[in-house]
Amino acid sequence: MYKALVSGERFRFDSLNEVLAKANEVKSGDELAGIAARSDRERVAAKIALSEETLGSLHDRPVVEDSVADAVHAAIDVEQFRSISSLTVGEFREVVLSEDFPAEWSGGLASAIGPEIAAATAKLMSNLDLVVAASRLTVVTKCRNTQGERGVFGCRIQPNHPTDDVTGIMLSTLDGLMYGCGDAVIGVNPATESPQTVGRVLHAIHDLIELTGAPTQSCVLSHITTQLAALERGAPVDLLFQSVAGTEAANRSFGISLSMLAEGRDAVADSHRGRAEEFVGSQFMYFETGQGSALSADAHHGVDQLTLEARAQAVARLYDPFLVNSVVGFIGPEYLANSRQITRAGLEDHFVGKLMGLPMGCDVCYTNHVDSDQNDNDNLLSLLALAGCTFVMGVPAGDDVMLNYQSTSYHDIASVRRLLGSGPAPEFAAWLSRQQGWDPGQGVFELPEAWWTSVGARALPAIGAR
Repeated sequence: MYKALVSGERFRFDSLNEVLAKANEVKSGDELAGIAARSDRERVAAKIALSEETLGSLHDRPVVEDSVADAVHAAIDVEQFRSISSLTVGEFREVVLSEDFPAEWSGGLASAIGPEIAAATAKLMSNLDLVVAASRLTVVTKCRNTQGERGVFGCRIQPNHPTDDVTGIMLSTLDGLMYGCGDAVIGVNPATESPQTVGRVLHAIHDLIELTGAPTQSCVLSHITTQLAALERGAPVDLLFQSVAGTEAANRSFGISLSMLAEGRDAVADSHRGRAEEFVGSQFMYFETGQGSALSADAHHGVDQLTLEARAQAVARLYDPFLVNSVVGFIGPEYLANSRQITRAGLEDHFVGKLMGLPMGCDVCYTNHVDSDQNDNDNLLSLLALAGCTFVMGVPAGDDVMLNYQSTSYHDIASVRRLLGSGPAPEFAAWLSRQQGWDPGQGVFELPEAWWTSVGARALPAIGAR
């Protein structure tokens, strides 16, 4: 039993899971699940109770006992964890915000931080705390290029098409390249879930990469089994994608298991050995997460959205990913009702993932039936860029014509890069500098119009003739 006194009112909580849930900031999903704090006073009381809990206690009591908990906790660096296990969550929050923390964290502490600890710490932080703390943590990964270094603000080109038309996908991709986008990945969400479609699009993106010389990764974000079927048919899989959740039951609803992810990773690793000259590193898994996924699958076990999101990210950590991103506002208003909740969730997801050592990006987005708009999207994009977010989405005009939701556009990324003096991956920036004698020293990572005539326009018929 946990107790706290707030303004003369006593509050009692019967379990750690209840404390974690009621210490969370307002989320419509937690309210839908019936686990949210009933008042601001109760929320403050839960935060006080949580601040006094030790990290060791959190580590020893996973919020859900299942295969996810077993795998995640088995991967914790026990020796590193001993150095922080006696700290309370409140004390650890102060450590995380201290000037000395990044050096200690990069020395191996990241691998000792489990999802319950990361989520609990975030619950005691303001939005500015989340931005400041995450901005100091650097996670570098390598596949065809290098993501995550200081000064790098990556972008995934998301050239979705409602009929998976290859020419339409390539036109959107070339448009993104003209804005200097696409260094994180050229990643298509297919409208059709079939190995034939996935293979056709993967071949097209691979051909475009070869024809333009752009040092980036390709990915088609279908189910992992569909991608592996395309791989068996000879399709070039740079990044293997899968959405993951924070409980075994939720992952089962996605049609996946931890062993399936491991087998897929091994299959792609084998294929990469025959293409070693194309890569500068050996990280090739790409995961997406998002608050509310377990609740939408009725697999949340009475645990709050943020804690389950941290567990989903801990699942991703098991496979040494190249990219991870939270699709923060995609699920809908039942889980995040408005721009305030989406903004908070985006900052939480980014911080929690970074704290656990993940290359965290974010799809800064919202659906058209939620209380948010593009100005709210701009606000969250700017905050995440300040927080050192690894990458965000580049969608033509910020409007995904296949998934029917709103995200960030190519020109949004160009604007943020100019504002902060950041740029794409170093290999990608070097490629941009070789195009038409353009000099990236100007600080504008965009291609000249002449590039379209000399390279871009010629790539389309070559790909279509395949």
